[in-house]
Amino acid sequence: MTNRQMDVVEKKARELLNARGVTLDDIAELVYYLQAKYHPDLKMADCKENVDRVLRKREVQNAVLTGIQLDILAEQKKLEEPLQDIIDRDEGLYGVDEIIALSIVNVYGSIGFTNYGYIDKQKPGILEHLNDKSSGKCHTFLDDIVGAIAAAASSRLAHSAANTE
Repeated sequence: MTNRQMDVVEKKARELLNARGVTLDDIAELVYYLQAKYHPDLKMADCKENVDRVLRKREVQNAVLTGIQLDILAEQKKLEEPLQDIIDRDEGLYGVDEIIALSIVNVYGSIGFTNYGYIDKQKPGILEHLNDKSSGKCHTFLDDIVGAIAAAASSRLAHSAANTE
């Protein structure tokens, strides 16, 4: 990663991810999970670089800020019913969490949709942890956002590999 200046929105989005227990390495491992079989020489450093580049996008930062704030408000029981209960339970028919995630996936084209759908069903790595309700934390939005960042980074990686062929 370069030593570049981050604006306040990007810095806050990255801080919130870390505060919620999600590191760039965690997301890079998801990218590796999605792309290793298509890129035999794939390095974790390449996965991490692509995650970093995705996180530089304002649309992604806005989704991170919004989703995590909603999760925090739900943990604090500050949402009105029935929304409080819906987000607490991560109700399957709610879908707004996935819509926010799709705004991230859409940044890098249609391949991201399949990557996101796959990883959302498989729930490897950090996604399994984020979906564990026994922690007392609400990650209704965060798990989808993290999966979407990984899917977008995987798409970015696929596009860059296609351009080198």
